[in-house]
Amino acid sequence: MNTLPHQYIVVEGPIGVGKTHLVKRLADSFSGTTLLEQPEHNPFLEKFYLYPKQSALPTQLSFLMQRVKLSKTLQQDDLFTNLQVADFMVEKDRLFAQITLDDDELALYNMVYDNLTMQNRVPDLVIYLQAPLSVLKARVSQRGIGYEQRIEEGYLKRLADTYADFFHYYDASPLLIVNAEQIDLVNSEQDYQNLLEQISTQQSGRHYYNPLPVKEK
Repeated sequence: MNTLPHQYIVVEGPIGVGKTHLVKRLADSFSGTTLLEQPEHNPFLEKFYLYPKQSALPTQLSFLMQRVKLSKTLQQDDLFTNLQVADFMVEKDRLFAQITLDDDELALYNMVYDNLTMQNRVPDLVIYLQAPLSVLKARVSQRGIGYEQRIEEGYLKRLADTYADFFHYYDASPLLIVNAEQIDLVNSEQDYQNLLEQISTQQSGRHYYNPLPVKEK
């Protein structure tokens, strides 16, 4: 049963920060449903990490199509009865495009984007997880996805910086900015419960949560 004051929550942040795990925990805690990106279904992604210049545009367009299609599964009736939690917002697609595409490719991408994203649903809450580059690198390494091990440090830094800039100006939804450097949402139940308390009370405006790690008893 959903006892949160939200029906549609988006968890965002750069690669490796822990978005998908938090989405699944929230959905499990409140009998909600998940909308999860499926990078394994993007046929160009592995090629992108091998040959970024040649594969950037088809990789990005494939992700855009996937994200728009998933977003359209949000049904008005469901939003008033069940919690839905996503590990992406369509707007983030453009962030990746800005750092991977050249000017001509970006112009083409933007035309497609503008025609596909005219009626996106606005989340009731966006949770932006952020962490230093060293933490992102360590978490990407730990989860051991083959093609992700080819991610260059410079690309990961540009991505994290682009996210930070985007959310510095973001005001379309209530926003909870979480410093995820010192918390372990995978293994620490107390860390998760403390974050959940913040989520439960967040209904408007912009808030920051900068927790310290909790030692489990």
